[in-house]
This record gives sequence, structure tokens and C-alpha cells, in this order.
Amino acid sequence: MSNIRAIRGMNDILPDVTPSWQYVETVIGSLMASYGYSEMRMPIVEQTDLFRRGVGETTDIVEKEMYTFLDRNEESLTLRPEGTAGCVRAAIQHGLLNTVQRLWYTGAMFRYERPQKGRQRQFHQVGAEAFGVASPDMDAEVILLTARLWRELGIAEDVQLQLNSIGNAESRNAYRDALVAYLRERVDALDEDSQRRLDSNPLRILDSKNQETQAVLDGAPSLVDFLDEESAADFSRLRELLDAAGVAYSLNPRLVRGLDYYNKTVFEWVTDRLGAQGTVCGGGRYDGLVEQLGGKSVPGVGFAMGIERLVLLLEECGQLPPAEASADVYVVSFGDSAQTAALAAAEQLRDALPGLRIVQHNGGGSFKSQMKKADKSGARLALIWGDDEVAANTVSIKPLREQNNERVGQQSVARAELEQTLRALLAV
Repeated sequence: MSNIRAIRGMNDILPDVTPSWQYVETVIGSLMASYGYSEMRMPIVEQTDLFRRGVGETTDIVEKEMYTFLDRNEESLTLRPEGTAGCVRAAIQHGLLNTVQRLWYTGAMFRYERPQKGRQRQFHQVGAEAFGVASPDMDAEVILLTARLWRELGIAEDVQLQLNSIGNAESRNAYRDALVAYLRERVDALDEDSQRRLDSNPLRILDSKNQETQAVLDGAPSLVDFLDEESAADFSRLRELLDAAGVAYSLNPRLVRGLDYYNKTVFEWVTDRLGAQGTVCGGGRYDGLVEQLGGKSVPGVGFAMGIERLVLLLEECGQLPPAEASADVYVVSFGDSAQTAALAAAEQLRDALPGLRIVQHNGGGSFKSQMKKADKSGARLALIWGDDEVAANTVSIKPLREQNNERVGQQSVARAELEQTLRALLAV
């Protein structure tokens, strides 16, 4: 019988990697709190119509990438491919949008894509959404938050901000007509995917990675020339705010993002350190989405970033913290009475010294084999119980690592003095 393996593109995150994820998640959670964002957690399964209405019928996500199925009630459900639509649904359902609201979330997302480095079928995102403010100072806030995150992670020099404005629906429709007219005269020079999008979602052609298509686009009309007055003014104000805050950026007139709900400001943080998968974080404004999903008209702006890709970037840039040992103290014992004493003492130490990582050796074995495991754990100290220690109500403490370039010798201490001795030796 063959072994059952993980589904392609859905990877196990193993113990040697999870500390890097925990580090990133801790930094992000602290940063979100410092800006007044509150965490929420949404289901990973939603009604399919949520994404059809929110993300857009003609987007690649809805057309080709969603994991959709019928449940036992014949209701169409979908594993969430992104977080914004679900966050908006939850905010409407629970009446959270009666005031300015700052929310953030993290969790697994699912898209049926070709697995490659930094892009999997099950991936994990962190997202933030700010509701209730239509002015560009809120756009600036979410961009400044991400800029601060790069500084705190030590990768500010390795990511670059790209900005664009895609205007309101009327200006986009006018631009769409001009772009389609231009491209129809050159349709044979477009790649197959862009030819398909010409009727369904022509603005996504601007994001094509095909070099021949990009060459055709060099002479295409520019979206900025079609911006409505309000969008142009907001975009100008956003740039003023970013300039004043010292955030560098470049204007990318072909940046449109892949989701239909965006309007006005869109942005991406990109890097050249990860090959073709260069986008680290992306977002923008979506003022019509709440109303589109059944709520009152409430403006919104937000962003999302993939944790897998962020961890890869930190690794590439040498900014992941060094791996920590799995234990501070390793408990060794010989014989039933010694094991009983050691087990009870370890529990008392966990009560007295919270945060101290104490690993108990289980399963018996020789002194030599137990000490090998103690050393392999990375622990600084081994606590040793045997018949002599039990009889004398003592414990032997054996240092496993050099301190101040010296290997301190083994010592025996009274059981009543163990906690105090560990505090001194481990500075806890």
C-alpha cells in the first residue's frame, strides 16, 4: 500500500521553519496593534457568491483558481482565495461598520495555481482593512504601516513601492474603451491569454508578463490621462503625504491589481530578490465593495501579503533570527523513584519559572544515551536524578555549554535550592 502524501501545492510547515513564521507573525501582530488595528478571524469556507460578487466574475481567481464544491445541501461553497471579501462580509453581518474600523487577519487561503517557489495552492496571508474614511490620509496610513514593517524586519532596502490610481468606475470605463480600441488593431501581437481578456477584463492585460504584449502596450493610452478630477486630486494628495513622510515610491501606470473591487489608489511592494515572484505586498482602495456585498456605502482601503513569500525574502536577505535551542533545561533520571522525583520537580519548576523551557527525558535509557539527547536538545543545563540524589533530596546540575568561554563543572544542590540556583545560572 502506497504512502499518503500531502496534496500538491499544499505543504507541511515543519518544526525547523515554524520559528521563522512565529517571528514574522509576532512582529506583524505588535505592529498592527500599534496602529490601532484589531484582529478578527473568519471562516476558511464561504458561499461561492461572495467571491463572484466581490472579487469579480471575470478575474483569474474566480474563472480558474477557486476551490469550489457543493456541500450536502447542494449549496456552492468555496475555500477562500483571499481575505478582503470575507472580512467585508463579516463586518457587514456583525454591524461593525457604523464607525471607523481598522481590522486585520491572518490565515490560509487557497488558489489552484501552478506551484512554484513562494506560490502554493494553500498559502497564508496577512491582511489589513480600514473602513469609514474616504480621504487619502487613510491610504497613506496603510502604506506607512507596511513601510514600517519592512524597517522592523530589516528589509526596507530590498523592497520598492509602486503606486497607481485606476480612478472611479466612469474613468475606468472610458479608459477601457480606449485601450480595447488600441489593442484590437494589434490583436495578433498579443499573447493568447491577453486575447481572451480583451473582451472580459482588458485592464488585466496591462499586468501581462509576456514580453511581446508588453511591447504592444508601450504605445497604448495611459490610464492617468483618463482619471476623473476627484481621483487625480486624491492621488496627488497621497503622494504629498508619502513625500512628507519620506517614503520613496515609483509610479507604475500599468499597475491595476487582479481583483475587480479596487478603485482609485492601488499599490504594490515589489522586490528583485525572489525571481519572477516579485510582489511581496499589494493593496489599494475599494470604496464600492461594502455596498456591492449588501451593506451601506462605506469606503475601504487595505492590503495583503503572503507569509511564505515574506519568510523567503527574509531568508534571502539574511534577516531571519538565528535558530533557538529547543530547551533551556533537560531533565535526566535513572530508576522509577528518580523518575517520579524528576517529573514532580520539573512541574514545580514550570510553576516557579514560567517561560523556562524544560524538556523531560522519557522512555529510559543509559546515562550516556540520555546525556547525548540532552546535549542534542541545545539545553544549557542537564538536571540529573538517580538513587543517590533521591536519597539525599538533592539534584545534580551539569552545564552543557560553555559560559564566558569556560565549561563550569557539575554541582550538587539541595532540592530546596534548585529554583534559586537555576535563576542564578540562567539569569531568569
